[in-house]
Amino acid sequence: MSLLKTLFGGKSAAFRPEDIIAHLATCLDPHSGHSFVSDKAIKNIKVTGDAVSLDLVLGYPAQSQHAALKAQVEAHLLTLEGVSRAEVTASSQITAHAVQRGVPLLAGVKNIIAIASGKGGVGKSTTTVNLALALAAEGARVGILDADIYGPSLPLLMGAQGMRPDSPEGKSLVPVTRLGVQTMSMGYLVEDDQAMVWRGPMVTQALMQLLNDTRWDALDYLLIDMPPGTGDVQLTLSQKIPVTGAVIVTTPQDIALLDAKKGLKMFEKVGVPVLGLVENMSTHICSQCGHAEAIFGEGGAAKMAAQYGLEVLGQLPLDLAIRQDADHGLPTVAATPDGEVAAIYKAIARRVAVRVAEKARDFSAKLPKIVIQQN
Repeated sequence: MSLLKTLFGGKSAAFRPEDIIAHLATCLDPHSGHSFVSDKAIKNIKVTGDAVSLDLVLGYPAQSQHAALKAQVEAHLLTLEGVSRAEVTASSQITAHAVQRGVPLLAGVKNIIAIASGKGGVGKSTTTVNLALALAAEGARVGILDADIYGPSLPLLMGAQGMRPDSPEGKSLVPVTRLGVQTMSMGYLVEDDQAMVWRGPMVTQALMQLLNDTRWDALDYLLIDMPPGTGDVQLTLSQKIPVTGAVIVTTPQDIALLDAKKGLKMFEKVGVPVLGLVENMSTHICSQCGHAEAIFGEGGAAKMAAQYGLEVLGQLPLDLAIRQDADHGLPTVAATPDGEVAAIYKAIARRVAVRVAEKARDFSAKLPKIVIQQN
């Protein structure tokens, strides 16, 4: 007979919430690598005799993972001697996190994630829309801002060509919602063949208007598809937009990595943390035989990540289907949600959300405003 049964005459031991917390300290979240306790995900512990119930509240969207995580925590609770019943309710709660010092948060948006690249042609826009759809599929409220004034591609990628945002009072814009994601782009406001022959200050002003005048509706994440490069427009946007973190998209090729490093340095200068790297076109998948070949080289993103202490969030193949899905206005995550490539996008999106959740929370909205009155 165990010591507990000896002490309590065969009856269940009386547990305190602190005992449950101590026991769960070794139960690790497979997505963050931390314990659920250290992530402060354990809430509302209730102990009734030999039964324990609690809420598992994740700081990132993971609707598809709730059942598995619930089962994991329940199984761990049942290893505590004296507990014969365990009931866990899993959910996600996304909060606003800290941004650059002195930059106010954007109304209707909790977290802004900049998707950037040092150069064009690396698949940044395609990656952006698929990550947004992946986050939405996990239960988050997501929006996309196409910040490329000269070459807006969002309407085509999201199958929203010809659509126009509403402007009820003539001052603000209602985002175009497509595939469950709120979107805004200069491409909605001009004709497809109209060239935007603007200088830098005009582009910056237009982008800030698109960002601030759009009526974003209670977004957990707003992904900004940044224009390629590190010029005046990109620097100004990084300084004026309240960015929670940035994701840099690159390819394994040396020339792409060289420009990606410049993008990294730009974000460092303006105080925006880089959440990690996404290596696009890491391998070419033959559509006939399925053979994988690293035509742009291999290990480039890993070397850059090691050099700068970053994380490789994921590697995406150069797959014909990704291009075809994008051209048809139905990105891969929406076109084949259960496919292998969609699973990679979803894993990257989940990792991005976890990295955001690890950042310090922003409590500015809860702080009282101090008004000094002069008599």
